[in-house]
Amino acid sequence: MASLPLLSTFVSHSSSPSLLPSSSCSIRCLRPTKIHTFTTHSPRRCRSVKRSLAPRSALDEVSVVDPPPPPPPPPSSSGQKPELIDSSKLKLLSAVSGLNRGLAANEDDLRKADAAAKELEDAGGLVDLSIDLDKLQGRWKLIYSSAFSSRTLGGSRPGPPTGRLLPITLGQVFQRIDVFSKDFDNIVELELGAPWPLPPIELTATLAHKFEVTGSAKIKITFEKTTVKATGNLSQLPPLELPRIPDSLRPQSNRGSGEFEVTYLDSDTRITRGDRSELRVFVIS
Repeated sequence: MASLPLLSTFVSHSSSPSLLPSSSCSIRCLRPTKIHTFTTHSPRRCRSVKRSLAPRSALDEVSVVDPPPPPPPPPSSSGQKPELIDSSKLKLLSAVSGLNRGLAANEDDLRKADAAAKELEDAGGLVDLSIDLDKLQGRWKLIYSSAFSSRTLGGSRPGPPTGRLLPITLGQVFQRIDVFSKDFDNIVELELGAPWPLPPIELTATLAHKFEVTGSAKIKITFEKTTVKATGNLSQLPPLELPRIPDSLRPQSNRGSGEFEVTYLDSDTRITRGDRSELRVFVIS
């Protein structure tokens, strides 16, 4: 046993003639660690060796290494910069807030809103509706229209004026888009004044359209019908479909169809620019 260099203490050997030809060897190592005992058997000589060894202290220590930090996320293939998009979106929402969807906007407000929209459009990159068409699905709330600064409910198209000439109050405006049925509905909430002491009449007008994608980011809508439904105290009344004005009697600027380009689109914000340079900003409802 002198050939075992790892043992630094005394070694005791014992053997018994009655156990021959088998033999045993008991080894003890005095170290300040836990003693481990194991027995090995030799199949050829039926030899049983019982050893009690103390492992080296280096084996008793476990080294824990912190995992390396995760790699940074790869850059977006579309060139979008999430941090820049978030800050640009916040800037746009701040620019259009308090403008009553554009009805209260002056020339300076229009310029600020347009500049903020262009900043978000640049950060988001080009829109490709062949890939992102499903993002159009849903009910969108209009929060700004540059055309409403003309003080008409038709925007850049002919429409009833707002103000004191007619007792019409514009409520919320929505767009309901179904990418499967190609339905594209403009939904307008209105309040009509009534002689005192009658309460005002609340209405919801739905201008139904069909849409088609005519380019990577361009959409064409075609008017189908207008339905008016009373709400509030008169909600029990059935909806009324208004007769459609013949195209021959319509002005050239309002033929019942239109085109616009989607210049920014994500899961909760959408920017469009119309065929009459109308800027619209929507948020998902």
